[in-house]
Amino acid sequence: MSNLNISSMGFSSFTGQRKKPEKKSIEAAITVSDYMAKNLITFKPAQSLAEVMEVLARNEITGGPVVDEKGKLVGMISESDCMEQLSNSRYYNLPLGSESVEKYMSSVVETIDSHIDIFDAATKFHDSPYRRFPVVENGKLVGQISQHDVILAALHLKSNSWK
Repeated sequence: MSNLNISSMGFSSFTGQRKKPEKKSIEAAITVSDYMAKNLITFKPAQSLAEVMEVLARNEITGGPVVDEKGKLVGMISESDCMEQLSNSRYYNLPLGSESVEKYMSSVVETIDSHIDIFDAATKFHDSPYRRFPVVENGKLVGQISQHDVILAALHLKSNSWK
């Protein structure tokens, strides 16, 4: 009986040679940038809270990003922040809304990247108390994504690819 050297015959394994897998066209993931709002109402740090309250009421929104003159996100101002000023103005007998946004805005702001998958955004919303996140690229505000936007993206995905 001779020793048969299988490797010298061109066989690499008992399963035989395999074809290289074909590259399949995979639909690009839906990202935050696909559904984020881009035309935002923004505020300036030196703006008065009275002006902010007017804008919030007129546009039926609950808050907005605060940006500097270069478009860099420096904070968020909300109806709750305005309530704090209203309460203080009554207590300290100050003119209503005379304080600046900078004094009452939240300067520590959690943001989201425009390139992340919409499902990762859903997870981020689930793990946080926020209903919307500003979208920032290189420190500059480029948009805002809300829980509502993520729901719309999921419904769009369902109508296209889920069975």
